[in-house]
Amino acid sequence: MDIKAIFMGLAFAAMWSSAFTSARVIVEYAPPLTALALRFLISGILGVVIAWALGQSARLSRRQWLGVLVFGVCQNALYLGLNFVAMQTVQASLAAIIASTMPLLVALAGWVVLGTKVRPLGIAGLIAGVIGVTLIMGARLQGGVDPFGLMLLVIGVISLTAATLAVLGASSGGNVLMIVGLQMLVGSALLWGPALAFETFAVTWNWQLVVAFIYTTLVPGLAATLVWFLLVGRIGTVKASTFHFLNPFLGVAIAAVVLGETIGVLDVIGVAIIAGGILAVQLSKT
Repeated sequence: MDIKAIFMGLAFAAMWSSAFTSARVIVEYAPPLTALALRFLISGILGVVIAWALGQSARLSRRQWLGVLVFGVCQNALYLGLNFVAMQTVQASLAAIIASTMPLLVALAGWVVLGTKVRPLGIAGLIAGVIGVTLIMGARLQGGVDPFGLMLLVIGVISLTAATLAVLGASSGGNVLMIVGLQMLVGSALLWGPALAFETFAVTWNWQLVVAFIYTTLVPGLAATLVWFLLVGRIGTVKASTFHFLNPFLGVAIAAVVLGETIGVLDVIGVAIIAGGILAVQLSKT
């Protein structure tokens, strides 16, 4: 892994982890699905236009179109849609922690469902992940976390796990920014229906909402996704996924600094255990 790949991985982890904090600000002042559908529309148009200006084509391979559709549905519409709705009542730090378990769930599903061999270090990592999540969930449930919001977060990360397993390698073949933009447009198209059907367009306009929306659209929405695909293309999915072990720490830290969310001792211990578990699982694959 070269220096450029390391910087790309660190940038991705920081951008991805900050998305939960900016999303928490957005849903405090605007309807979640409407805001997310608009974000995807803007990000998608920007991505496609920039890709076209760079000479990229929408003539994708069958595998690339599969990636566009599956990620557009599972990651953008389901995973992020459920997260935005959940964060009306659930803290950004908890959403970041649950989302960070995705690499563990991918490894577990590969082991149980697909029969992928897992080394002892990987099994230890999975066990550590379960222990870490149990500690955090126990503490949060005692503290009065919204069970419905928690359920939406869990369903969302399972959806993202399924998408990851379904389209591994779909980013190969070039036209990366075009693929990212098209995924955003698929997510936007799917979210407008429930947004218009179930939400009232009631927005509290202020600078916090504007800044959070612009940041979420351009940084976690477009830039982080592009960096992730480029990183995977540079060093492969397994090595790139190693950077996910930073996400629990960064997600909790950013939410605490920006939003002032309270972090308990069990949260810190649980986050450390989950991060160690993610790292162990990824290292076991190398």
